[in-house]
Order: sequence, then C-alpha cells, then structure tokens
Amino acid sequence: MMVYKSVWFVLLLIVLIFLALFFLRVILFKTGFIYTLKKLWRIAQDYFHVYQFFKVPELDESFKENQLFKKVSLYLQSLPSLEDSDFTNLVTSSGKNQNDIVLRLDPKQTIGDEFLGARVFWFHEAEQTSDSKARTFVLKIRKADKRRILRPYLQHIHIVADEMEQQGKRDLKLYMNAGAQSIGGDGNVRWRSVPFTHPSTLDTIAMETDLKNKVKSDLESFLKSKQYYQRLGRVWKRSFLLYGPSGTGKSSFVAALANFLNYDVYDIDLSNVTGDSDLKLLLLETTPKSVVVIEDLDRFLMQKKSTGVSLSGVLNFMDGILNSCCAEERIMVFTMTSKDQIDPSILRPSRVDVHIHFPLCDFASFKVLANNYLGVKDHKLFPQVQEIFDNGASLSPAEIGELMIANRTSPTRAIKSVISALQTDGDGRGSRRSGLSNDAEELEERSARSPLNDGLSTVKDLRRLYGLFRVKSNAKSPSFDGGVSPRSER
Repeated sequence: MMVYKSVWFVLLLIVLIFLALFFLRVILFKTGFIYTLKKLWRIAQDYFHVYQFFKVPELDESFKENQLFKKVSLYLQSLPSLEDSDFTNLVTSSGKNQNDIVLRLDPKQTIGDEFLGARVFWFHEAEQTSDSKARTFVLKIRKADKRRILRPYLQHIHIVADEMEQQGKRDLKLYMNAGAQSIGGDGNVRWRSVPFTHPSTLDTIAMETDLKNKVKSDLESFLKSKQYYQRLGRVWKRSFLLYGPSGTGKSSFVAALANFLNYDVYDIDLSNVTGDSDLKLLLLETTPKSVVVIEDLDRFLMQKKSTGVSLSGVLNFMDGILNSCCAEERIMVFTMTSKDQIDPSILRPSRVDVHIHFPLCDFASFKVLANNYLGVKDHKLFPQVQEIFDNGASLSPAEIGELMIANRTSPTRAIKSVISALQTDGDGRGSRRSGLSNDAEELEERSARSPLNDGLSTVKDLRRLYGLFRVKSNAKSPSFDGGVSPRSER
C-alpha cells in the first residue's frame, strides 16, 4: 500500500512540475515579461556606461546625397537584428523586382550590432527642415570602445554595402533636375529622383555582336582604370556621343549602359537650368557611379535660343576644371540627331571620347526585332523583306517595332505590315542603313496603350491612330566613330 502511495506521489509531483514549467514558459515567453527584463537590462547598462552618438545625415552640408547614408542603409538591411526588432517597416522594393519586400528601420526602434566584441546600436531620426524632412541614422557606441572599433567598423560597413551592390541588390535611381530651388537662401539646385526600372540591357538590345563586344570591352576597361587615370592626371570619366534619327534607340542604349554598369542616371533638361552656375551645381551634385545625360544637344547648339545656359557653360560642363571637383567614376552621354553641322571642336576628344551612330533599320536589325517582338527566328517572308532592304528602303526600329506590336497575334500579318510600310513609307530612307535595333523601350512606351489586333499595315495607319510618329524608342544599331574602333557604315 505504501508503495502505491509513493508511486502516485511521484507521478503527481512530475505532473505538477510539468504544469509549473508550462505556465512559467507561457508567462516568460508568451508575454512581454522577457522583453521587459531585456529593456530594463539595457537601461541599467546605459546608466553605467558612457555613450557617444554619431549622426549620418542623408544630405551633407552642400545638400548633396551623403554616400555613407546609402551604405549604412544597405548595411542595416543585412542585419539579422533588424528582422527581430519590434518596429520594422515592411515596404515594397523600389528596385527592378518590385515584388520583393524590404525591411526598413522604424524611427521608434533601436537595433543592435556586434563588432570586434563591442556592442553598438543604430536608430533612425527624421528632422523637419525648411523644405522637407531630413533623414538621419544615428550610431550609438560606448565611449570606451570608440577608439578601438569606430574606424574598422565604418570600413566594415563600406565593404558589406559594396558587396551587396555588386550582387545586384542596389536599387538604381533616375534623377531629373526640377529647376533651381532656394534652400536656406543659397540657391542650390536640387535633383528629384524616381526608381530606375528600365528593362533594357546590353545583352537584350539588338546590336551587332562585334560592336556589342566593343562596347562591353570599353566599359569593363573603364571600370578597372582608376589608377591608370590618376597616373595620367585625368578625371576618371568616359564620354559618349550617340547620334542618329529619332526612334533608333539612343535613349534605350543609355538605359542599357546604366544597367550594365549598375549606375544611377542623371538626366539634365537644359530648359530647366536657369544659368551656367546652376548647370555647375547640377554637376557638383551628381554622385559617383552615375551616368550623366544631356539629350538633343544639337538642338540646343543650333537653335541658339536663350535658355539661360551659354555655349561656354556647356563646354565647361563637358570637360572644364569643374569635372575634377566632382565625383569620379562617371559616364557622360550626349545625344544628337546629327553631328554634321556641329563645330568639331565641341566634339573633340576629352569632351567626347566615343562616337556611336544609330542608323535606320536594316535586315539584320529586322531579324532581331522579329525574334524579340514576335518570337520568330525565320519566316517564309524573310527573303522578300531582305530584298526590300537591299533596294534601299528602310524605317526606324521604332516604326517597325510599332507595327509588330500592333499585329503581334499574327507573325505573318505583322511581317506583311512591315513589308507594306517599307514599300510605301520606307522608300528613299535607306541612305543611312546599317543600324541594328532593340525593343525594350518600345514595349515600355506602348504598354499603356490598348492592343491592336488587325487592320494596321503601314506606319501612316499608326500615325492616324496614335497621333504620334517620332517617339523615342528602342532598336539599336550603333557604330563606333571614335574612341574604341570605327565601324564602316553600310
């Protein structure tokens, strides 16, 4: 009898211990008790330690974007403690893959990080200025650890952020000048930005293989040439001139250039620049690893109308002393319809290093367009198309791409519409054939329009329907006139 009582007592004791542990677990881990203990412990630590605070503002004293702020933002996204923090913002990525969910530090939250055995903390501030909210990251570090870890820690942030950028995690931006704004009375020019998500790449553009390889080789050589440029005493930049008729893909090539280099794009509208000083400020406010673009430069040079910017201001922008004061590792791009009437001194080396011609479409370009737009690599109508091209007819890649989009449900009808357009609108337009083409920008520019299924056979039909003809589009066929190596035009 006593044995049974002992057994029941042990079993009851085990059950009571199990219930006690269960309720203890619920109290400690399913409530805020543990969180409260941790918070009290941090308060106690703060009471006994002396901390220093280092601010990393989004803008520097010149109202330029602080590159360290961008690197810290990338670095914090990689910290596991950000996922475990109490106030983490979930936002949709502004980059190319907009289905990605990105974590952002909330202003109410402090996250910790460990480096070389020291514990540091980051939190986010948003200060109201005269014109907008200025964001700032604040680093909280023990004063006793500052001398030992601050510099190595900042170097560690740079390395991690650079690795993330090289892995393609960096979201590119398109910057546009919105005119001069007075900030604190100093009249600094400010850029406005939007996410840069253009799909064009050097791999997808319709460009002759030899020429594409030359472009890639030139850009890869530029990326590795920092010390070489410094040894020569030259600014680490590369300048491109893109010239050719409207619709031949110059703008898409700029996008492909930026995607290949993983650079931001700064698009300067000279009509929004009030004077030479504002143009200088725009250049000063660009960042490293950027493509700086001025489109339709020939129109500005030939019209000679007052825009507030002088010719000397443009020339100084292209290769003046100011370039040596700006961020290095930049690509400068100028586009023109024609350079025939432009003073050669404007396009001399150092102002423009590489000239690339974007001609009208030829048969090689047409085949690339047919593959990209229609998924057709060969067709029974191709010999007829080639014969028409060989007789001198041609259209811009944008015009051909538009016809293919309008008739994309039937490749045969699409090719017939191109043949009809070449026989009518394309006669006598083949004097500058030899271009290749690209479709990425065409798809982007037409995506908002309702699809057309039939009835469109010529470019004139499309003009009547859309009310437009000269639209900046893809389709590329550049030729190097200088810089890398020339290609004879056909």
